[in-house]
Amino acid sequence: MAKEEKKTQAVENKAGGRISYPLGKINFILMGICLLLIIIGFWLMTGDANVGDKFNNNIFEASRITTGPIIAFLGFVLMAFAIIYRKKDNKPADNTDNTDNE
Repeated sequence: MAKEEKKTQAVENKAGGRISYPLGKINFILMGICLLLIIIGFWLMTGDANVGDKFNNNIFEASRITTGPIIAFLGFVLMAFAIIYRKKDNKPADNTDNTDNE
């Protein structure tokens, strides 16, 4: 019985009704991974800028203009997936309208 309550993520409140949470543990784990991807993407885009009369060629590195933005963008896209994701129940379908038993 305890396993069923965990799967539905429902808790009884003080009034005796059931509260179900829209996001589960797996959603928060996936959102944490996506947040880490976003942070890594922005970290890859950081670096020194042009200062005064001295031109810095490092602003055109591949990690700053290609890799970092792609990783950050993937983090944002996967964050939407992490919020929407819902674990499938492996319960068989209940076919109560069997017409073969007549």
